[in-house]
Amino acid sequence: QVRLVESGGGSVQAGDSLRLSCAASGRSFPNYFMAWFRQAAGKEREFVAHIRSTGESADYADFVKGRFAVSTDNAQNILYLHINMNNLKPEDTAMYYCAAGSGGENPGAYKYWGQGTQVTVSS
Repeated sequence: QVRLVESGGGSVQAGDSLRLSCAASGRSFPNYFMAWFRQAAGKEREFVAHIRSTGESADYADFVKGRFAVSTDNAQNILYLHINMNNLKPEDTAMYYCAAGSGGENPGAYKYWGQGTQVTVSS
């Protein structure tokens, strides 16, 4: 059974940093892109960033370029996806989801999803 489990969310002040992690297990993910999406209350889910499971070819939404950085690593047959989020803004407040799939900004391209972790940024 494939599982993606996010962790690291929380409530912070504007300008603070957070690191979210996603533990992906249950299968190997060769040739997959691992991605972060987010969904704010009342809004559609939007692409944040993706990276190949090998740690290459990271790409970001324009609104996080220069502030967020994604990475991957492996340990004990678990693939970890991380996102370091710096200089957080109130508009970054959302539920953040980890996903695995063929890459890109369309949520429909991702086969596996986590349950999400909440990030709240106050001004």
